[in-house]
Amino acid sequence: MTRYASYPSLVDRGVFITGGAAGIGSALVEQFARQGSKVAFVDRDAAAAQATIDRCRAAEAAHTPVFFEVDLLDIDALRAACVEATLQLGSIGVLVNNAANDDRHDWRDMTVEYFDDRINTNLRHYFFAIQALAPAMLEAGDGSIVNIGSSSYLMQEDMFPGYAIAKSAVEGITRTMARTFGPHGVRVNTVMPGWVPTERQLAKWWTPEGEAGTMRDQAIKRRILPDEFAQMVLFLAADDGAACTAQHFLVDGGRF
Repeated sequence: MTRYASYPSLVDRGVFITGGAAGIGSALVEQFARQGSKVAFVDRDAAAAQATIDRCRAAEAAHTPVFFEVDLLDIDALRAACVEATLQLGSIGVLVNNAANDDRHDWRDMTVEYFDDRINTNLRHYFFAIQALAPAMLEAGDGSIVNIGSSSYLMQEDMFPGYAIAKSAVEGITRTMARTFGPHGVRVNTVMPGWVPTERQLAKWWTPEGEAGTMRDQAIKRRILPDEFAQMVLFLAADDGAACTAQHFLVDGGRF
């Protein structure tokens, strides 16, 4: 049985997670809930969100996560959810920008509209969630923002150029805002997963050939699981990661 660390500083801490209904996001919600955090999360998939909440209840989490059904292309709806989450949880000390969509596409077929959609789906809401929630962290003199990136742009493959371009820009948000917020005690980091076998990945993209290539390239010769990925995010959110900012951390089994 895997035994993960417990972080006293995460008990009762308010946490806001985007894209928390399924996949890595769901693991993040559950792992923070298991720490005793007060979690609010947004997503478009209400049914998957309820399943995540049910798992947290089954784990006897101290606080049942709060869900807001939000399409993150709607920045006004995101802002409203940030306000309501703050009212319900009391304060938000941790923001995890996670929501993304890695649909495959060919660069030759890219339209202006689809390029804008890839940026808006995978990048724009990161900044506006920070804009909504960081002021209270700055006033408190403490906080952690964790941006979920992707190793996709390191792969040098062209299966999803709009996604890879957007994800590469997450590093720019992290380093810029870390410098801006650091003097006020708020840290900003990126955590980048490798190819994690979420339900979506297994259903849409996972193939024996793809897994064989991943195992060839990884130093650790097994699948890297969502709950394992979440542990790095927990560390950076907790006081234990208080000296870490403006950094990116790969959780990919040593693939890159």
